[in-house]
Amino acid sequence: MKKYLIILALVLAPLAGYSQSVFDKFEDMDDVTSVIVNQNMFDLLAKMDVSSDEPEMDIAKSLKGLKVFVTENKGISAQMKATVDQYLRSASLEELMRVKDKDANVKFYIRKGKDEDHVSELLMFITGIKNTDMEINDRKIETVLLSLTGDIDLTKIGEITRKMNLPEELNQIEKKKS
Repeated sequence: MKKYLIILALVLAPLAGYSQSVFDKFEDMDDVTSVIVNQNMFDLLAKMDVSSDEPEMDIAKSLKGLKVFVTENKGISAQMKATVDQYLRSASLEELMRVKDKDANVKFYIRKGKDEDHVSELLMFITGIKNTDMEINDRKIETVLLSLTGDIDLTKIGEITRKMNLPEELNQIEKKKS
């Protein structure tokens, strides 16, 4: 019996290193724009000759993956919502914050990391985008799904969002993490 368990563990071990995301199904859909950045790219960015006091480089060194899926298709948007809802029920993510206004609904979820300043996953889901200048190749965006995994320092994320002049809601991430 012990022999069979060892063989089973050896067979399954390579699969543990290859983690497929529940969101990967959106990557090959025609009406979805996707951006997938793997750990090798983050490692390459971290090796570039950039000042070490840049928060972006600190974050790049600790990231494993970034996945962004964008669609204008209402049907795919509904599939994304259903997949996110299912993922949230099965994964140990907790809501960090949500913002609802007349132009969009933005929700942030996190999976806790090694301490209160770190998370191992940051999930952002934006739906109901209206009345915005957000267009990609003349497409009106309906839904955005972003998954960032690794050892994410929320204080560094806050620094970057302030520098990039991103929506004010993102600047509040480090403040609402507790």
